Amino acid sequence: MYLCTKKYLNQQFGIDNKLCSLSEKVEDDIKPRFAELDELKEYNQYKVLKAFQKNRVSDAHFTFSTGYGYGDIGRDTLDKVYADVFNCEDCLVRPHMVSGTHAIAVALFGNLRPGDTLFSISGTPYDTLEEIIGIRKSAGSLKEYGVNYKQVNLTEDGCFDYGNIKDVLLHDSSIKLIEIQRSTGYGWRPSLTLEKIKRVIGFIKSIKSDVICFVDNCYGEFIDTIEPTEIGADIIAGSLIKNPGGGIAPTGGYVAGKAKYVENASYRLTAPGIGRECGSTFGVMRQLYQGLFMAPHITIEALKGAIFCSRLFEILGFEVLPKMNDERSDIIQSIKFNNKDMLIAFCQGIQKGSPVDSFASAEPWDMPGYNDQVIMAAGAFTQGSSIELSADAPIRPPYIAYLQGGLTYEHSKIGVLIALQNMISKGYIKL
Repeated sequence: MYLCTKKYLNQQFGIDNKLCSLSEKVEDDIKPRFAELDELKEYNQYKVLKAFQKNRVSDAHFTFSTGYGYGDIGRDTLDKVYADVFNCEDCLVRPHMVSGTHAIAVALFGNLRPGDTLFSISGTPYDTLEEIIGIRKSAGSLKEYGVNYKQVNLTEDGCFDYGNIKDVLLHDSSIKLIEIQRSTGYGWRPSLTLEKIKRVIGFIKSIKSDVICFVDNCYGEFIDTIEPTEIGADIIAGSLIKNPGGGIAPTGGYVAGKAKYVENASYRLTAPGIGRECGSTFGVMRQLYQGLFMAPHITIEALKGAIFCSRLFEILGFEVLPKMNDERSDIIQSIKFNNKDMLIAFCQGIQKGSPVDSFASAEPWDMPGYNDQVIMAAGAFTQGSSIELSADAPIRPPYIAYLQGGLTYEHSKIGVLIALQNMISKGYIKL
């Protein structure tokens, strides 16, 4: 099989035979990890299946509504399915949330009031949240509405700074909501495991029991057998064009957790007094259901691709995070290039390896919501879908690329090989 594949990769995609041989070595190295991941995938698939069966999902739930969307049984039942999957009181799943950033904004604005303080204990949040919070000046930010912001960075080894967290909580009675970003974002740190999150939430509640613990769950769904709502998080949020949409959902986001906090978020998504009762679904319900059903499988395919990429670039001498055998809590693979042109060449190679717009050249640009220019390679069936193979990076030192997604492991593998071949062709790497 390897001989046949090697010949095809060489003839059809121009992959150097030495690179093909290196790929084979990498696959031998990572094969033991795949058995563990398949067990995780199987468990989560059964969990999702049980939620569908419990809520008696039928073809009637795939119809669409118009106008106000009153009585949309597909929409309302999907909320219940998600709540069962996440083992929480309530969930708000809507195509009207345009991104993970929007879902997070809905949760924050819905549960914070003037005079409250938002407290991030995992360092500076993802770039697109800076304008929502008001770290960077922006019209309509939480800061403009009188919500304050405090932050404690993680320690150098990527752990929570318990001493500083305790000090802030004891001396600031205005703290209403704690923000924890599970994924690495555009940083260079390990993603936060659920064990770490569970421990810090328990610590926080022992000091201030009424504070709301919010987890940005983007990229983390189905990476474990449980979700943050099962280890103490009061509310979480994420995007349907990441893990839980299974590469099928065309748009959307979710907010999940305790019923009162989800209800507050619903009033911010629509309007006070209306909340979740309105919102037509434009005929996308079948895709949202099917995407969730596929999500455990697709997430693990993406994770396998990330592990392949990690081992390949580690062998070539690059700093990677996480490494092949590290514990993971999201699907993101970081590669530090320390060189702007090398970073761009990698992302352009990922674009070349895409099924859509493979002929296009990814270039850095001033993307809305970001402080630096950003390069995004994503030849995806759904625009911006980062559960599909994609790579992006802010153009700033130390020039780190963030790879994620892949609807199939095979596509992740060849996409990474094409990216590496592009770097070889430009003279940045020699095998």
